[in-house]
Amino acid sequence: QVQLVESGGGLVQVGGSLRLSCTASRRTLSIYTMGWYRQAPGKQRELVATITSGGSTNYVDSVKGRFTISRDNAKNTVYLQMNSLKPEDTAVYYCNAVREVHPILGYWGQGTQVTVSS
Repeated sequence: QVQLVESGGGLVQVGGSLRLSCTASRRTLSIYTMGWYRQAPGKQRELVATITSGGSTNYVDSVKGRFTISRDNAKNTVYLQMNSLKPEDTAVYYCNAVREVHPILGYWGQGTQVTVSS
């Protein structure tokens, strides 16, 4: 079992920045693909960014060039640096971990609210 705890959310003005952190309870983060998802009110949860154990990253088009996902396996932590924030970035952001080797297991954090005011 892996517990994920997000932090760093809050209220920010348009154009501002936030850095989200997600810390895992177990020291096995290195074999997981980590991801950030978000869910706005009335919308489905969507993928924001992922980073594999090897460091390969993937982003949804709407955040490319503005968000950066990174990981520090020694600290069991994954980050999402969010710059040039827009009102449409307002959502609850969830951390996700998917084990890359069998058994394939997935875990979610409890979410952290990000609100961008215009």
